[in-house]
Amino acid sequence: MAQRPIREKDAKALMYRYFREKEINGILGKERLAGVDATTDPVSLSDQHSWLGASKLAVKPDQLLKRRGINNLLALDVSYEEALSWIKKYMNKNLCLDNANGCLTHFILEPFIPHAQEDEYYVCIQTTRWGDQIMFHSQGGIHIGEVEGKARKLMVKDEVSIEKIAETLLQEVPEGSRNQWAQFIQGLYQMFAEWHFTYLEINPVVMVEGKIIPLDMAAKLDDAARFLMEDQWEMGEFPVPFGREASPEENKIAQLDEKSGASLKFTLLKPDGRIWLLIAGGGASVVYADTVADKGYGHELGNYGEYSGDPDEELTYEYTCTLLDLMTRKKLEGGKVLLIGGGIANFTDVAATFKGIIRALRTYEPRLREHEVSIYVRRGGPNYRQGLEMMKDLGVELGIPIDVYGPETHMTEIVNLAIGNLEPVA
Repeated sequence: MAQRPIREKDAKALMYRYFREKEINGILGKERLAGVDATTDPVSLSDQHSWLGASKLAVKPDQLLKRRGINNLLALDVSYEEALSWIKKYMNKNLCLDNANGCLTHFILEPFIPHAQEDEYYVCIQTTRWGDQIMFHSQGGIHIGEVEGKARKLMVKDEVSIEKIAETLLQEVPEGSRNQWAQFIQGLYQMFAEWHFTYLEINPVVMVEGKIIPLDMAAKLDDAARFLMEDQWEMGEFPVPFGREASPEENKIAQLDEKSGASLKFTLLKPDGRIWLLIAGGGASVVYADTVADKGYGHELGNYGEYSGDPDEELTYEYTCTLLDLMTRKKLEGGKVLLIGGGIANFTDVAATFKGIIRALRTYEPRLREHEVSIYVRRGGPNYRQGLEMMKDLGVELGIPIDVYGPETHMTEIVNLAIGNLEPVA
């Protein structure tokens, strides 16, 4: 399961849609959400959402930023014109946030909701290894601090009743509104479970004139369920974290990943790095990257990623070609190294995946020679001996240095060998 964060506007829209479709009526306030990015026409937006010009607004960035309130990234009680001016200021490329590698490009607009601070509550639902945990605290808001030790908790194994929610979580809530809050949390949990959320936090959430209104929301979805939830989610691509834009190659790998039952992950760290990783398994990818950094060569690491879940030959070929293309774009003094590693596979056919890697290495043979690439292989698992023999034969065939090791060699030893043989650069 891969947890992928989504925009606040998308998370709230999903909540309103779920409550509407399940006919959980009379609980939420009106759905009033508008998004702004660089392509938005302000006139068309106000025509689409007439409430923008009829009420005071709250506006904030909507691109996976935390602690927006504490960092003064909110404009509250402003007109539509004032909101647009505030947004324009942060969209200006010359006014990027301090200490951040990027600019604000996406914003959410909602009606400003006057309320007392003591009316702010906190709700969070998250998936754990023991089940889904619901947390509730009667004192929400930006100064809530570490909530884990404060909130009331309810672990859900299956379904959860309104009575159980009220009894376990809502003892500090006024009795007159307790049932409505319990219905809200029950509906929220049903959405969480049915629509494959892995994390959902609302802080604060308030009740105004008998209606519950989420003021700030953060959510993550299980992207492995995307093919099941295409009609329900309706939100396009998952956004990348603030401060970086996904490269075309990262987008390509993400598309391959979405179409496959395997797991293909790739992050470009340094296009002119001298050390590149082609690693099987998420845990192994962490070990290899950490070892490179521990040896003092983290600044030379070109990428981070993993292939796992028994990808077929074609997927492995496409993944490897993408990596090799990036690796061999800029020739560097002292050559480069490619680490093809992993732990001991449980069910991934090592020989089968190596066929895809070998095809890619043959395709890029001229560029591998030109860039003086040395290759170090360490692998174990089903058919690993056959796979390692194939790699040895490929080294002879191509005349490229390929050192091959099995599970008898410590997993990170090839990092030591590669770095030891990497020619120093003056």
